Amino acid sequence: MDLAPILAAGVPLLGWTTHGTYLARRLATARRDPLTGLLTRDGFTTRAERLIRSHPDRTTVLLIDLDDFKTINDTHGHAAGDAVLAATADRLTAWCGSSGLAARLGGDEFAVVVLDSADRLGDLRTALNQPVPVGGLFLNVGASVGASHPAALLLTEALSAADRDMYAHKPGGRTSRRR
Repeated sequence: MDLAPILAAGVPLLGWTTHGTYLARRLATARRDPLTGLLTRDGFTTRAERLIRSHPDRTTVLLIDLDDFKTINDTHGHAAGDAVLAATADRLTAWCGSSGLAARLGGDEFAVVVLDSADRLGDLRTALNQPVPVGGLFLNVGASVGASHPAALLLTEALSAADRDMYAHKPGGRTSRRR
């Protein structure tokens, strides 16, 4: 049996398969935030839009911003800030369970798309405002949560509505975006 034709076809096929697998893994890694393990904006957008289209009447879009996060970084260092971000991600993931998606959009800003959450928003606010243990200290963390129900909206419109709602709930009554 002459193996030359099989090898001539098989070796390049194996190379392309390996390369394709490598690229797929890199793409999946790029859609996850390395610090928190949450989806990034790109990974979140595709899945969130699909969830909204599938269940428009049951979907809630949330935008979460950690209050005075810069103070934690400035006072306790970036490692403490990273611990707060990771704890926030864990709390969001636990709260969402299998009925939603959580993402870190950047900095201290997070987004969630979840099904049937109206009666659970208080639990989320309570969880996010729990102190975070860091190096023998318990750091007080505050989070502002804005909600939107995008029955017929696009994800971008729902996030904008949640953003407005979040800033209406910010401590001190700030209702406009920071610059």
